[in-house]
Order: sequence, then structure tokens, then C-alpha cells
Amino acid sequence: MSPVPAPEISVVVASHDRPLRLRWLLNALEDQTLSPERWEVIVGHDSSGPETEELLTTHPLALDGTLRHVAQPPGSAPPGANRNAAWRTARAPLIAFTDDDCSPPEDWLENLLAVAQRNPGSIVQGATRKDPRELNIEHAVHYHSQQISPPTPWSECCNIAYPREILEQLGGFLEDTYTGEDTELALRAQKLGVQKVAAPNALTYHAVTETTLTRRLRSLWRWQDFPLLVKRHPEIREAFPMWFFWKRTHALLPAFLGGTYMGQRRGLAWTLMCVPWLAHILPAHGTDPRGRYRNLLELPSLFAVNVTEFLVLLIGSIRHRSFLL
Repeated sequence: MSPVPAPEISVVVASHDRPLRLRWLLNALEDQTLSPERWEVIVGHDSSGPETEELLTTHPLALDGTLRHVAQPPGSAPPGANRNAAWRTARAPLIAFTDDDCSPPEDWLENLLAVAQRNPGSIVQGATRKDPRELNIEHAVHYHSQQISPPTPWSECCNIAYPREILEQLGGFLEDTYTGEDTELALRAQKLGVQKVAAPNALTYHAVTETTLTRRLRSLWRWQDFPLLVKRHPEIREAFPMWFFWKRTHALLPAFLGGTYMGQRRGLAWTLMCVPWLAHILPAHGTDPRGRYRNLLELPSLFAVNVTEFLVLLIGSIRHRSFLL
């Protein structure tokens, strides 16, 4: 019996406790126009419930041998660890990373592979858009999604491909943080002279997920490791507003707080210090009475998010001795 030829591209997915979203991703991969023998998918997960493991053993892609998976102890692995465990078992010379809450169109893999073949040895970053089937969720005050036009300085792993030999040379992702590990890997690769090219036609859709204020605030604490990225790669500061702020609203927040405090004591002139932050943070729900009313209703929760982000990064800056707010 002749050996089964290796695929040309391996899709690697890191997953944690999102079995329904992961199923939708696998269903979308099942519909890819790229011939089945030319690709495979490997999922690395540390999910706590039985649903993910059951899905990964019973999905049609698993039954026909296209899908394999690597399970780690529940809750034990940051995204970098799950990705490393998965890509190291891959058989293809090109590794495409995506997230378990993405759902690519049918031509995603075909387009991504074509760009990689035209640019051998390069990192290929595809485009990411909010899932058009879930755009109505954008009306929620708090939601999570991705909107990425490549190339970006962050090299997000929701849609990017690396030559396997580069991953092996670099040792893969660092596994000591929960944020920034995708950016860090790309920066190390680029320091070796690896080029990054954009593939805007290699499109994937990212879920639009509504959340609550409490859950959003809780999720922000993982960003306290973000200053460590800047410490390891100071050149990335060029991508931040004024080199020291994650977001423009963070740079304007001290003036807003100062204007709020001083305006109560010394009059309107001090209150004007609040205007720049308000201009950047206020949601755009229109200038009609209903829109303005909704803008004001959402302002307190957006203030809470902005302040929490600022404090989390301050804690991270002190912890890692690297200033980023």
C-alpha cells in the first residue's frame, strides 16, 4: 500500500470551552473548495466539559481522518500552549492558524494557500470581518468581535499562516502569557528577516458575541501581561498612540479625570479638559433625541471599561517593569 501523501496546509485551532462555536468552524471547514486531500485540521484544547472531546471524535471531519486533536488538562493551557501542541502534530509544510469562534467562507483555504505559494517562506495574514449573520449584535453595549485588514502590526492568529520551518526555528509560541503571544511570535520571525504579506482575499468571519459589563470587566484582567510584550519588543511601541498608551482614550483619560475633579471646584474652564475623552469614547447612536439618550445611558459602563483597562495595564506595567497604559 502506497503511503498517504502529506497535505499542503494544516489548519490549527486553539479552543477552550466553546464547543458550539467550534462545531460551526468545523462545519465551515467541511465546505472548503480546496480538495480534501490537500489539507487537514488539528485542534488543541483544554476544555473542561465533555462536549468538546465528543465533538472532536464524532464530527465528520474526524471520521474521515481530516480532523485530529490534542487534549490538555482542563484550564491548564494559554492559547500559545494549545497552538503549539496542535501544530507540532501537523503534517503540512504550511500552518494556518484560526480561532474557534471564526467561520471562514468556502474559498478561505484555497486563497490563503495560493498567496503562500506565491510568497514562499513568508508569513501570510488574511482578512477578518465581523460575521454578517451576527451584525445585529453590534447594537449591544458590550460585544466582542474582530475586524482586521492585513497586514497589521499585531499579526492576529484568527487568520494567519506560517511556514512550519519558521515555527520550528523559533520554537513556536511563548506559553507564559494569555495575550500578545501571536504578536510576539511574528515579531521574532520578522527579526530573522521573515517577510509578512497580506492576503485580503483570504477572508474569514469572526463571531460577534454579546456580553455583560461584569463579564467584560472580568475578561480585561488577562491584559495585564500586555506590557511584557513591549518589554520584549520595544519596537512595537510605534504602533501605540504616543508610544505609551494602548488606546487613544487611555491617553486622554487622566485629563478627563482631572477636569472632572477640578471643574467642580474651579469652574467651566477646567471642565473643558473632559471634552477630548468624551469625543473619543461616546458611542455614535445618532444626534436625534433617542440616539443622544442612548449615548448618555451607555457612557457610565464605557467609562468603567476604560478605567479598568487603564488600571489593569498599570498593574501590568509595575509587575513587568515596562510602561504601557
